[in-house]
Amino acid sequence: MIRLDAATVLLGWAVGGSFCGWVTTRRREVGIGYGWLLRATYLVLAGASVAVGAVLGPVPVRDAAAAGVVLASGAALAVSVARRKAGVAGERARQARREARIPVPAAASAGLSAPGGARTEGTAVQGAEFPPWLDLVAPAIGLVGLVAAGLDAGGSPLLAVARTVVGALFLGAVTDAMLLGHWYLVQPGLGRGPLLEQVRLLTALWPVEVGLLLVPTGMLSVLSGTLDDGYNGLLGWFWLACALGTIALCAVTRAALRERSYSAVMAATGLLYLAIVTTFGTDLVARAVLAP
Repeated sequence: MIRLDAATVLLGWAVGGSFCGWVTTRRREVGIGYGWLLRATYLVLAGASVAVGAVLGPVPVRDAAAAGVVLASGAALAVSVARRKAGVAGERARQARREARIPVPAAASAGLSAPGGARTEGTAVQGAEFPPWLDLVAPAIGLVGLVAAGLDAGGSPLLAVARTVVGALFLGAVTDAMLLGHWYLVQPGLGRGPLLEQVRLLTALWPVEVGLLLVPTGMLSVLSGTLDDGYNGLLGWFWLACALGTIALCAVTRAALRERSYSAVMAATGLLYLAIVTTFGTDLVARAVLAP
């Protein structure tokens, strides 16, 4: 009812990451380059899914959907690059608020024209902004491929599909949170709302992911010894440690982000590095052990 298939994992990673990326880009606060980073990254992962599927065992609908994700991600990236001069509304508003607090002499030396802090150039929107809904096209196409991959895994269709889709979101959320934490080095004035949103999303997905993996036949069978993992139960306990470690890291990351100093964001990013290891361990170890 779940399978450790490299092509499916890559597609799920791309689909989950693309959807969770939309959760951030829809806010129109994070710099436009962050969207470029995500779209390019998940375009490559979806392309790798197509290649791996062709070599290791094709699932026609899944592989066609992965190709669709590549095209949709590439189209969204091209539109974003073409409209780059329009910038991002939330980022412009933040800069305007910051400039409004600059004293008049400092504003004049910085190239500002008025006591209100409006720049003489560069703040006007040049054309239409990137429409965030375009970032939903790739995950919508990829969802079809994940459903096909889940059905191909065998067993209970509903459980197999649910495990595949939720696992994709689980991997995507932790990856986007880690990448977003690094983006604060590029955009240090960015508020913590987008990063907190990703951590909350990962926290909310955790009980769903773990619960689905415990549903029989699931990891409870491995922990009880009913299902042999091939390592005298070691993989079952490793999975449990990863699962508990993930939720603990989510809690500690949220606590770190309550601190006011900027270094708290970097500490949270470091914790999210560890969360990537435990999150992938939670999902991939279960796939390996529960594979038919």
